[in-house]
Amino acid sequence: MPAVIDYFYTHISPWAYLGHQAFREIAARHGAKIRLRPVDLSGVFDASGGMPLGKRHPVRQSYRYIEMQRWRDKRGLPLTLKPAFFPAPPGLCDCCAIALAEQGGPALDFAAMAFKAVWVDDRNIAEAAVLSELLAGLGQEAEAVLEAARSQDITAIYKQNQSDAIELGVIGSPCYVLNGEPFWGQDRLDLLDDALTSGRGPYKPV
Repeated sequence: MPAVIDYFYTHISPWAYLGHQAFREIAARHGAKIRLRPVDLSGVFDASGGMPLGKRHPVRQSYRYIEMQRWRDKRGLPLTLKPAFFPAPPGLCDCCAIALAEQGGPALDFAAMAFKAVWVDDRNIAEAAVLSELLAGLGQEAEAVLEAARSQDITAIYKQNQSDAIELGVIGSPCYVLNGEPFWGQDRLDLLDDALTSGRGPYKPV
């Protein structure tokens, strides 16, 4: 059976953007299935003791910019350090990805486009018009996807993702969960790769 990796993230996260393609490549190399789990981080932070960016100490906020530059260079990706529409409410965009995944559509490609919209192109992913353009660019019926994204069924999945994230010990975005073991942050992708290569069992808290 192929490995299944639960991919907890939100589209407003620079770290999810920086790790997205590398993660896809790792999963493809191992024949692993990616299960998209876009998540509302507000409840995750509350449950894990984390703090939203604006409430963190200025030293931590400054260090974040250093890390963003390091990983921008490491990954060889364009990255706007202070995008015009950050933070923007990601809920509708996150739910579009869920709707696409539920339909068997190109959810991972949509995520890549949404990340680029925020972190490269200075676009507002909270706007339905922007999301419609991204969806149309993937050959999707934009209005149908947006309608689904706003539906009770999809919003219920979004809420369930948050509950599951809390139960699994997810701390922030992105977090890759393999066999119940969380790998928090795109800087843990090498460790995820190692775990897939070895086939070892999951590490657990002691």
